[in-house]
Amino acid sequence: MATDQERYDQGMVVRREVLSDAHVDRATAAATELTADWQDFITRVAWGDIWSRPGLDRRSRSVAVLSSLIAHGHHEELAMHLRAAIRNGLTIDEIREVILQSAIYSGVPAANTAFRIASEVFRAEA
Repeated sequence: MATDQERYDQGMVVRREVLSDAHVDRATAAATELTADWQDFITRVAWGDIWSRPGLDRRSRSVAVLSSLIAHGHHEELAMHLRAAIRNGLTIDEIREVILQSAIYSGVPAANTAFRIASEVFRAEA
């Protein structure tokens, strides 16, 4: 079984590959006494445990994450994970399909918001 430090180190590698060095550097630099344990937790658990598992490739994980974020209305996270999905190999056409699919199960307003956020993200990236 991996130690907490090994899980953290693995998580940091995956987190940087998926979200970018710049994003992770901003997040860790912004950590405070209040949020330091949270940063450690998400690095070890979300990135070191779950995102590092062999059962799904990163493209598939991105599809699952986008769908969940759309369904639950987590708009602040959606923009970050739209960029991550591109880094993980999804195309804009595939992301469009994920949002359309989400409209059926999560509702038209959720998809409408997701399309607005995606348009803003991809316009800024162009």
